[in-house]
Amino acid sequence: MARFDTSFDATSVEPTTAYELLPAGKYRAQIVESEMRVTKNGMGQFLWLMLDILDGEYKGRKIFDQLNLVNPNPTTVEIAQRTLSALCHATGRMHVSDSEELHLIPMTIQVKIKPPKNGYGESNAIAYLPPERGAASTRAAKPAATAAASPAVQTTAPVKMAAAPWNKKG
Repeated sequence: MARFDTSFDATSVEPTTAYELLPAGKYRAQIVESEMRVTKNGMGQFLWLMLDILDGEYKGRKIFDQLNLVNPNPTTVEIAQRTLSALCHATGRMHVSDSEELHLIPMTIQVKIKPPKNGYGESNAIAYLPPERGAASTRAAKPAATAAASPAVQTTAPVKMAAAPWNKKG
């Protein structure tokens, strides 16, 4: 049992709602929060990213990504490094030592819908587009009929990426 110091009045606080998937397409977005997090099994770390859609029908919507930069599987790390490289190219920041250096830089992303897997429903996947390819207009479609809930995420301040752990050899 958890006793509150005062009575909680749920009528005075807006309840959380499930996020609907963003429809597939191109969007202008920017990273607004990031941090390194430990994987569920404790054997790796991923760069968690929160992006904000900048314009169009979905302006203000959040979308999340994670890059498994520290992992016992070298293929997983290679995929994450390639994605981080694409993100750096999309933002024009080729050399970064802190994820916060990628914040608040408008870029174009390609959103796709991934099918259900491992007991989870459909989800969004993000590809970061280089500026010359990403000059297309923002997606303005109606939401997809099928929506999946995103897990609640507690955010914290950006965390420095510790000495590029994905580049260490050993």
